[in-house]
Amino acid sequence: MLRWMQEIKRFLPVKPQFLLWGNINDVFPCKAEADSAAVTLSLKDYIRTSLKSFSPIDMFISYQPIVGLRLLEGNPDEFKKATSYSISSDKPVPATLSKASDIIESLIRSSEIRCAILMGMTSHFRLLEREEAFNEFFHRMFVLSQECMPKLGKSVAKSVFPLFDPIFWIVERENQVPDWFSINNVKVRSICLPKPDFETRRLVAEALSKRLPGYADTPLAKQTDTVDQFSDETSGMLASEIISIVQLARNEGISFSEIGEAVKRYRVGVIENPWAKLDPGKIRNASQILEKRVMGQPSAILQSVDIIRRAVYNLSGSQYSRFSMRPKGVLFFAGPTGVGKTELAKSIAELLFGSESSYLRFDMSEFAHEHSDQRLIGSPPGYVGYDVGGELTNSIKANPFSVVLFDEIEKAHPKILDMFLQILDDGRLTSGRGETVYFTESLIVFTSNLGIYETLPSGQKKQRVYPEMEYENIQKEVKQSIEDFFTYRIARPEILNRIGENIVVFDFIRPSIAVKIFEKMFNNIRIQLSESHKMHLTMNSENKERLFAACTESLVMGGRGIGNRVEKILLNPLSTQLFEIDAQEDESINITFTKESGLCLKKTQEK
Repeated sequence: MLRWMQEIKRFLPVKPQFLLWGNINDVFPCKAEADSAAVTLSLKDYIRTSLKSFSPIDMFISYQPIVGLRLLEGNPDEFKKATSYSISSDKPVPATLSKASDIIESLIRSSEIRCAILMGMTSHFRLLEREEAFNEFFHRMFVLSQECMPKLGKSVAKSVFPLFDPIFWIVERENQVPDWFSINNVKVRSICLPKPDFETRRLVAEALSKRLPGYADTPLAKQTDTVDQFSDETSGMLASEIISIVQLARNEGISFSEIGEAVKRYRVGVIENPWAKLDPGKIRNASQILEKRVMGQPSAILQSVDIIRRAVYNLSGSQYSRFSMRPKGVLFFAGPTGVGKTELAKSIAELLFGSESSYLRFDMSEFAHEHSDQRLIGSPPGYVGYDVGGELTNSIKANPFSVVLFDEIEKAHPKILDMFLQILDDGRLTSGRGETVYFTESLIVFTSNLGIYETLPSGQKKQRVYPEMEYENIQKEVKQSIEDFFTYRIARPEILNRIGENIVVFDFIRPSIAVKIFEKMFNNIRIQLSESHKMHLTMNSENKERLFAACTESLVMGGRGIGNRVEKILLNPLSTQLFEIDAQEDESINITFTKESGLCLKKTQEK
């Protein structure tokens, strides 16, 4: 017997009415005998079956505003004798709230029969009746709860003590009946029906797993282990969802030993699994592939690739549980600006899923206010935009196979950071609409500039690490700064603990790498002019060296800083002078550059 039903059994001698709220639309496992298999029943059927095991109930009646009073079990003649109305299992008695209260009072006050009344769809009473009728109905039920008396019933042997004829109010939320009726009434017992715990899920999983192909051929010990795994992987789900998972597995030919795959398909709603289709050769050579796009960060790439490979084998969090529901991987990119943190996240998305369309970016500087989390998960009920959902939850629901980048995480409000605890631990997030989205197939990436600067008491910022420092010292300083930030400044060490050893520190752009970045940018410009306008840029090595020196005077701002200098020193004068010299298609343009005179173009050849 489930715990909440045990509570009803305990209080039935002293409480005539029960407010049941919470998980009311689920199914509930019930065993006829201790060694028999469990069957799943609706809430009303479970209450009926359980009550009959310890209370001598003669009649079960349900009431819904539109349907009326329906006989679920019992003698119709006894109902007519007590109420003067005819009823049967297939012919309900239509009744407004006023008429229903007359009939319910007649049944509860009758000394001839024992009955239980289940008030379904209680939350809809106010919608279907006038406010006066609604209040009058609950007032009469309040009075009835005070005046009714417990009964022994016909079968006294079944009950040592006299018991009340119970009325069960079934609602989604406790506040859907008047407060004065439930809170201030000692004759009403409020009981929460929780989501099924492990033992409840196991009862359902054990009963349903026998229907799956391959169950009978599985050794007994393996059967038990797989059922436990099934129960673990469905943590947080309803019993009715477990039924849906088994039905999905049967429809798609998934065997008992692969029930975890059915759970995954049910969660994410996608049959195709990009993780299972990854080319082993690409993952094996991931470092070389990523280095083509992200230059000068061998240590960062190596550490990232280790985490990617762990994700491919689904080993993230497996040290804690074999059934971990954490995201595929978590990366915390830290380091100077313009060194390739965002570019590496994009490169990983393309490596894993074949396209940057699986890359989701959220600039956390836009979430500096306490309530800005509503943009991510959606507004709560009653607020504008409730029906729209959140940007993050909608995106993951649409494409669960994503690299999710939270850029400049330190700029978000500390309370918003608490949201990541659920993502990193449980791999799920509940939207404002109450929908659960799963991050179990996603790779989470945070970026941060923590440790590069420190704020002085005067409010000024002072650079903490410099390009001249060794990478090992930069790494040490940045990690220490991150630890101080989460532990002391925002008092959220639990977030840092869930990130663990996945902090990846990027190095400054060194001079040797700056050469390669400049060459790549210069070649991009040449190719763009050649393909778009059929103009051919030429530049000798001496001029290129002078241009390179001017564009890389300072490497503090990284590759983006080099790009900004290239734009100022090369692109802007280049665009202007192309008009001045009236450059045409199929012409070669020679570039000269000096620091004093700047850029100069000359047509050298016409074809």
